[in-house]
Amino acid sequence: MKRPHLLISAAWLLNGAAWFLPVVTSVGGGEIGPPINGANAFFMAASAVIPGQFFGTTYEAVLATLSVLTTLFFIVGSPWVVLRGTRSLRRESAWAAAAAFLFNAHWYIHLRPDGWISALGIGYFLWWSSFTVLAMGLFDLAGRSNAAESGQAAGLPR
Repeated sequence: MKRPHLLISAAWLLNGAAWFLPVVTSVGGGEIGPPINGANAFFMAASAVIPGQFFGTTYEAVLATLSVLTTLFFIVGSPWVVLRGTRSLRRESAWAAAAAFLFNAHWYIHLRPDGWISALGIGYFLWWSSFTVLAMGLFDLAGRSNAAESGQAAGLPR
C-alpha cells in the first residue's frame, strides 16, 4: 500500500473510532456517566441549527455548526476526493482538512477546564487528529503526478 493511501486509511480509521469512543467525560467539573461518545457529540452539535434546541450562545451555535460541516466534509467529501478528485482538488481538500484541524481546536481552546466542558476524552483527540492525518495523505496524494502513478503501477522507474 502506498504511503498516501496508508495515511488516508489511518485518518478514516481514527475518525471512525472516534464516533464510538468518549468525547466528553465531564461537564462543569463533574463526572458524567456514561461519557458522551462521538456520535452523540455530533448530533448535539448538529442540534445547533434547530431553533430552541441548542443550549449555547449564537457564537457557540455557529462554531458547532461549522464543526459539523467539517465532519460532513470528512465523511462524505474525502472518499469522493480520494477516488475521483483531480490533483488540484486533492490539494485544495488537503488545505481544507488542515484548516478544519485548526478550526476544530476551538473545542479544546474554548472549552478549557474552567469552562463548560472540563474534560475531553480520547474520542475528541482521535477525531481532531484525523483531519491532520487526512491532510497529510491528501497532500502526498496530490503531489504525485498521474504519469508517476501510472509509471509506478507499470513497474517503470520514476
